[in-house]
Amino acid sequence: MKHLVLATDKVDERGLAELAEADDFLVESIDDSTTPEFAQALARAHALIVRSATTVDAAMIDAAPELRVIGRAGVGVDNIDVAAASERGIAVFNAPSGNTVAAAELTMALILALVRDLAEADRSMRDGRWDRSAFKGVELEGRTLGLIGAGRVGGEVATRARAFGMEVIVHDPYLSDERADDLGFRLTDLDEVLESSDVISIHVPLTPETEGLVGEDALAKMKDTAYLVNASRGGVIDEPALAAALRDGKLAGAALDVYETEPLPGDSPLRGAPSLVMTPHLGASTDDAQVRVAREVADRVRDALVDGEVSAALNHADLG
Repeated sequence: MKHLVLATDKVDERGLAELAEADDFLVESIDDSTTPEFAQALARAHALIVRSATTVDAAMIDAAPELRVIGRAGVGVDNIDVAAASERGIAVFNAPSGNTVAAAELTMALILALVRDLAEADRSMRDGRWDRSAFKGVELEGRTLGLIGAGRVGGEVATRARAFGMEVIVHDPYLSDERADDLGFRLTDLDEVLESSDVISIHVPLTPETEGLVGEDALAKMKDTAYLVNASRGGVIDEPALAAALRDGKLAGAALDVYETEPLPGDSPLRGAPSLVMTPHLGASTDDAQVRVAREVADRVRDALVDGEVSAALNHADLG
């Protein structure tokens, strides 16, 4: 019997190639999960691989009686009802390392764009102006980067920031002092990160504990000259509070790649906020990363279906 793997959301086929070429697998790619063709394939699928566009809710899981594995070609599983999958004994995997470099490099790009005011300078040039004196930035060397969270991506950002001559301090309750020493930064509490950092970069998942973590009170503790960057998960920052802080000059600037609601609503207060650089969730949007995350999750799907290997599943403890 062939294992049917259904892929959607334009999961990179190069990353699925090895799975597709295996004799005991059939890979079917249907990029629109709202079509009748997708529903028909889902009813027969043993594995489902998605990115972020498809919401794998309880109804979708109920419509897939043969489903044994759900793979997320990326890190976050906000779009997957993990509890509903667990009730059915379906293993849920993500690809935690494939987009690490892409996300870290985007974070550094956003930091550099902020401190040198590159987006505004580009706009002025396209408007026919030569406002050289209006764009006096600051240098990263000698300044302090504060990380809120220092997992895979945060650690890579720290490495790159140190190469720019920055001191790095970190708030991460799950990180050991030994690991911090290995990465060359100092662990501290959240208040010191907020109060002492010249640039603050967020690298935490969205959980009940982190939702709204950077709100009015946290923003008030930051330096007026500080910059805030979030390329992790929307919802960690209170967006109306951030927009207000930028309007009131309580921050030098901010850069966001993720938002509480995506796509960003037309009436979002962020759209009119000054000193704000915004990108449309590009953290994993490199050709290299898309191949890596597809290959990583495909490997886990294969191991689960062929060997029953589910130790890396996010819901492993609930699978019995």
